[in-house]
Amino acid sequence: MSRSSAPSMTQSSQPFDYNAVPSIPAMWAISAQRFSTIVAVQDFHSVPPVTLTYTALHQQMQEFAAGLQALGVKVGDRIGLFSDNSPRWLIADQGIMTAGAVNAVRGSQADTDELLFILENSGATFLVAEDYATFKKLGDRLYDLPIQAIVLLSDETPDEDERLKILNFPQLLELGIGQTLLPLSTQRDDLATLMYTSGTSGKPKGVMLSHGNLLSQVDGAGRVVRVQPRERVLSILPVWHCYERTFEYFIFGHGATQAYTNIRHVKKDLKDFKPHYMVAVPRLWESICEGVQKQFRDQPAKKQKLVQFFLQASDRFIRARRTLQGLDLENLNPSTLDRVTALIQIVPFGILHALGDRLVYKKIRDGVGGEVKYFVSGGGSIAEHLEDFFEIVSLEILGGYGLTETSPITHVRRPNRNLRGADGQSLVQTETRIVNPETRQPVAMGQQGLVLLRGPQVMQGYYQNPKATQKAIDAEGWFDTGDLGWMSDQGDLIISGRAKDTIVLTNGENIEPQPIEDACLRSAYLDQMMLVGQDQKVLGALIVPNIDALEKWAAAQGYTLQTADLESKSQGSEKLLTLDSKLVQDLIRQELNREVKNRPGFRPDDRIGPFRLISEPFAIDNGLLTQTLKIRRNVVMDRYQGMINEMFV
Repeated sequence: MSRSSAPSMTQSSQPFDYNAVPSIPAMWAISAQRFSTIVAVQDFHSVPPVTLTYTALHQQMQEFAAGLQALGVKVGDRIGLFSDNSPRWLIADQGIMTAGAVNAVRGSQADTDELLFILENSGATFLVAEDYATFKKLGDRLYDLPIQAIVLLSDETPDEDERLKILNFPQLLELGIGQTLLPLSTQRDDLATLMYTSGTSGKPKGVMLSHGNLLSQVDGAGRVVRVQPRERVLSILPVWHCYERTFEYFIFGHGATQAYTNIRHVKKDLKDFKPHYMVAVPRLWESICEGVQKQFRDQPAKKQKLVQFFLQASDRFIRARRTLQGLDLENLNPSTLDRVTALIQIVPFGILHALGDRLVYKKIRDGVGGEVKYFVSGGGSIAEHLEDFFEIVSLEILGGYGLTETSPITHVRRPNRNLRGADGQSLVQTETRIVNPETRQPVAMGQQGLVLLRGPQVMQGYYQNPKATQKAIDAEGWFDTGDLGWMSDQGDLIISGRAKDTIVLTNGENIEPQPIEDACLRSAYLDQMMLVGQDQKVLGALIVPNIDALEKWAAAQGYTLQTADLESKSQGSEKLLTLDSKLVQDLIRQELNREVKNRPGFRPDDRIGPFRLISEPFAIDNGLLTQTLKIRRNVVMDRYQGMINEMFV
């Protein structure tokens, strides 16, 4: 089998200029030569366990590509890739690109209708599925699509299918071994992948990312963190999420060794694998923090008091240190008095912090392997108490910002300027503009506005959706993030809210509220509602109930409903119900659970946790509705911020 050409290079730890690389497969060809004998991937939990060097991994990518070409895959063909984390995902991903095709990716656990929509919308003519069960779950509707062949990433022997050619993973590689890989001249502007994300209508939109978009991440991230060959990376996020996917391209471009883990094994793998790096969403950091706190609570009372003493002293120390470093988001330009006060505090509390580190915090670091250089967090803002905890125990978290449409990272906190609560400084060649949402004119430094971005990582557009593309990217190339934020005078981006409706939970899941709200409003007892929960574990809801329907229900139970408006009517009644009464709350809970669960495409993350009933309707007169009767979500958030905060305590 022939191999694709690449610049001749010896194994080296020296940085390489990835601006000169024409495509993602060309990057792999370079890595295979530079890091040939280094282990690229390990999967301890597969049966049997898998270990592949860069040479072996790249060879299988080429065999996969040659096998696809033998099946009839041509340059520009769309191929559905529905699978989850494994070395075979990487092989399939890069095999598809090496063959000159474009993959449309999603996890195998996604809703069947969603997977079929992606196949249809992308125009896929081939499908790579995680296993036979993934193929079968698509059902007979798959045969209505122009799919020519199926490749399973398992070793299962598929049943014969009269209408489709089906091969398993070993069979495709065997086919590729006997096939000459046709050389291609893929360029940076060529489309590499379609990554589907939900739109405001609830239907997925295909984000078109080029090879250049993806390579901008490899180059940009390499200017923030210098990953060295053989350094260890632990992977837990779904690789079909843009955040995890491009981070993996980055670390493989620098010769790191990656191991796969999951929620069940992550605590043990952290300790045994001893990673230097790991990317995750805030939910994982919260789980680690809670695990440590539980260990503290299990200690004898005297030891608990000692630990709390050290934590409180260390908290004073890190806050004083932030002030001296100019890294306090609430006080970015401290006065001389602030600095003197911090300097006075930093010495005694620094001594206690050092003692706490030796007696307590080092054990916490040992629990995650003891060799972590940086954790990287994305997919939502990190809670302030988590930022404080990880800084106290000297586990550095670099937060970042980005969207699928921007490949995704545009900003990330630097090791030398890790401003907690901020979203970091821009990557090289990324331009940031903060504008008035209405006029689109730039606002003053430090003033909140709509965040616009421009740079080499901005997508080519939404596939087969020119209207949405034109709405998202203006004629000058500025991408509308839909987020509100402001910039510090030192170039830190601070995201302060969302101009668009998408809610991002701490597990990184993006929730479009409108379809869920519409489903819940089918209940006779709900008149209006607005979902909340940005950067929370679960969704919450503000609900305006249908008072008339509740009155009738209450009467049927032998009660009188009492609200502020009905107080005079209900005076003297011996059996009163208020909106806070347990019977009313249980009724609304029952209604929410039923309607959400019955919604087509229901996912566990769609469940609504805490909710509050409010008697004041959303209306034009009180400013909570637009003239077209749409909820002014930002205004409602401001009006009920205290109630929302209390919901999630």
